[in-house]
This record gives sequence, C-alpha cells and structure tokens, in this order.
Amino acid sequence: MSVAAVPALISTFGDDLVARIDVLSGAADRLVHSRSALAGAAGHPDAHPVALLTARAPHAGESVATDLMVLGALFVIAYGLGRLGALIRLPAIPIYMIVGLLASPHTGFFPLNFDSGDIGLIAVFGLILLLFNLGLEFDQDEFFGNAGRLFISGGTYIVLNMGVGFVFGEFVGWGGREALIIAGMVGTSSSAIITKMLIELGRLADNETPAILGATVIGDVFIAVYLAVVSVVLSGQTEFWPVVLQLVVAAAFLVAMFAVARWGGRFVSGFFRTRDDELFTILFFGLALLFAGIGELIGVTDAIGAFLIGLVLGATRFSGKVERISIPLRDVFAAFFFLNFGLALNIAQFGSVVWIVLIAIALTLVLNAASGQLIALFNRLDARAGINIAAVLMNRGEFTLILATLSLAAGLNEKLEPFAGLYVLIMAVLGPVLTANSAKIGAALIRPRRRTSKKEPDPLSEEEFTLVEAATSGQEPGGDAEGEKPTRAEVERIVEEAMRRSDADDTRKQN
Repeated sequence: MSVAAVPALISTFGDDLVARIDVLSGAADRLVHSRSALAGAAGHPDAHPVALLTARAPHAGESVATDLMVLGALFVIAYGLGRLGALIRLPAIPIYMIVGLLASPHTGFFPLNFDSGDIGLIAVFGLILLLFNLGLEFDQDEFFGNAGRLFISGGTYIVLNMGVGFVFGEFVGWGGREALIIAGMVGTSSSAIITKMLIELGRLADNETPAILGATVIGDVFIAVYLAVVSVVLSGQTEFWPVVLQLVVAAAFLVAMFAVARWGGRFVSGFFRTRDDELFTILFFGLALLFAGIGELIGVTDAIGAFLIGLVLGATRFSGKVERISIPLRDVFAAFFFLNFGLALNIAQFGSVVWIVLIAIALTLVLNAASGQLIALFNRLDARAGINIAAVLMNRGEFTLILATLSLAAGLNEKLEPFAGLYVLIMAVLGPVLTANSAKIGAALIRPRRRTSKKEPDPLSEEEFTLVEAATSGQEPGGDAEGEKPTRAEVERIVEEAMRRSDADDTRKQN
C-alpha cells in the first residue's frame, strides 16, 4: 500500500464511523420526538414519565397488562417444563426455545398474542450478559500457564470441526458467508452447558476433565477471534484495504483488552471499591453495556465488546463478587434471549431444512467422536475417556443462536434461522443425554481386556515349593518317610523351572 493511499484509507474508515454515529444520533432524535409526542398526548410538555408511558396510545394500559400477563404465563410454563427436563438433566436452553416456539404467532398454539419485538431490547441484554459472563469465567491462569497443552487439545477440536463444518456449509450451497456461519454453528461447543454438565454429573475430578476444560478455554478464545472476523465479513465491505483496516482495528481491540486483563487487574480493581452492592451492580452492568456499544461501533459486534470487558473484570480481585451478582442477572436476561429466539421461529420452515439439519447432526456426532479420541490420545488417555470427551464437547447451545441472530441482522439467507433453531433444539437435548450416559456407551462399545483365568493348582506345586526351600537353605531335601529321597539333579531342575516361570510372569506383567 502506498503512502498516498493512507489518507484515503483513513477517510474511508472515518466515514464509516461517522455513518455509525449518525445512526445512533438518528435513534436518539427519534427517541426525543417520541417523548415529545407522548408528552403532548399526556397534555403537558413536562408530563411525568409514568404518565408518558400510560399515554403512549389508546388503551395502552390494557396492552401493557396483557403483555405482562402473557410474559408471566410463558415463564411459569417454562418453569414447569424445566422441572420435567431436570429429571433427565436437560439444560434450560431448549426449554425456553420450546416455550417461545409454542407462543410464536406463527404457530397459534398459545391463546394470547405476543411478538418477539416486544422483548427485543431485553433479549439484547441477555446476549450481552451471556458473553460478559463467558469472559468473566475465562481461566486466564490456565490459559497462560498451559498454553501449549491447551492449544493441542483445543486446536485439534477447532480445526477438525470448523474445517469440515465449512466444507459442509459450502456443500449446502447457500453462499460463502453462510458457509462461514454454518461452520461456527456446527463447530463450536456451548461452554455454559459443558460446565453445568460436568458439575451436575460430578465429573470435575475425572481424568479427562482437564482436557475437556482445556478445549473449552481455547474454544472461548477462538470465539472472540472468530466473531471479530465474522463481523467484518458480515459488514458487506468488499474493498481490500478497508477490510484489512477493519481487521487490524478488531485485532488491536482484542490485544489491548487481553493485555489489560493480563496486567491491569490491580488498576481496574480501584474503580470497584464500594461496599454498596447496588452501586457495584450498576457499575459492572453499565460497563458491560458500554463496551458492548463500543464493540458494535468499531465493528467487532456487541458480543465481543461484552466478552472482553468481562475478561478484564475477571482479572480483578472483585471477580468473585461480580460473578456472584451477575449470574442471576445473566440467567434472567438469557431466558429472554432464548425465549425471543423461539418466538421468531416458524415451524412451517423446518421442513425446508430438516434434511440439512439431520446431516449436520450426523456430522457433529462423527466429528466429535474423532476429536474426542484424538484429544484422548494427545493427553495419554484411553478410548473410554475419548468417548466421554466427545460426549461432553458435542453440546451445542447459545453460540449457535448468537450466530443466527447476527446473520439475520446482516441479511443473510433466511434459512439460517430455522436451521439454527432446529439444530439447537435437537442437539441441546441429545448432547446432555449422551453426556450423562457416556460411561455406559463406552462400556458397551469398548470391552475391557479379558484377564487370564487362574490356572488350576498344580498338584506338584507343594512338593516343588518344599524342594526349592530345601535347596535354597542348603539342607538336604528329604522326602516322605515312606518315599524315596529326590536327587540333587531333580532339585536343581525344579529350581530352574521355578525361576523360568518367575521370569515369564515378570515379562507378561511388563507387557
């Protein structure tokens, strides 16, 4: 790139930022105009905010009451189904999606009308908090302390699953950008489901668990890089140097935030010195939203911005308190995200993608089985441990839905939404079931080596023992009072035979 091209390149990037700011400014202007209109409807330009809300439209109070009752009913139904799902250790993700699907205006199963747009902003909060907590729970000490071993385990899984997933996406034929999205959907695991399953099944002390967690840690890092690349691809930018500049900005943002997380934890901790839990919560929630907005503004998506600030806060001495408060918030807002996704699904569209989804599921099972055995081999574990690794890592969930949401916002093929929805509905059920029964599956597929059956007692063994004992003690071996005395040659023959048997036993044990 020539020096003369630099000003034009900076100008292009600046124009892009200005355009983004103009969008935000337009949204703010619309908000101001809406407030003025609502104030006029309330009869006074400075009407109270509550009056503005109740005066937003005719019969607005009845509409709010209906929306609240419907939403409350949906969550009560989700609770009931969640209790039933807990019996088979089913995660909450498919439960919320099923409830949203039943209440979707496309199905008509639910007697009341409710639309996904009604909770769109709350669903965005759920997306942000999901990635925020993913960064918050990221094990930096494990990552930086055992990077080589982790990259072997995690890199094997990512290369195999993402590589074949991209080829599968190209085979589907929806387009190159869609193939990249499909690769991420079928090639990345759900950290939330994996961690929950390991805890609930009591497998944290198992031999293969460090390899599983290592692959998960690398997967989280890969998600950050992958989303940064996807955001550039989905931006629609086609000129070479602007794309390069956007990638450089995204990479610089990632490196800077990782550096702050690694070496600036003590400095960041100074901003959280308050004993007031309310102010503490407002601060970290505000930072999550702020950096999500920054990430969206510079083109790396709001999800990555939230992940990176979570990574930074996870390096402070207040990380435990942030996690303790943020997890309930994440669970509530994430429920809105999954419910909202289910509301947008249309069962009638499942038929157009059902065969593609079934092929993707079969591919996921095969690739995870192969990945599990490779990871087990690299970590010197047996084949049964490889089956356990494969069963745990094949869990899919929130990240697939996040990719579907991003692809729809970018105007990609509409079939990605029903594909992601049906794929996650099946895998979020199949994955936990296989994980809970992986030990039984391993026992059925891989039989333990047969142990050599104990030989019948040799009738001469007692006599041989007596002769050997006599020979080693230097005494003349004596026979029975009524029998003949064995010769020295017989004693030496028995001693040599006993030594030969002992050497053979040692060799067999070593093999």
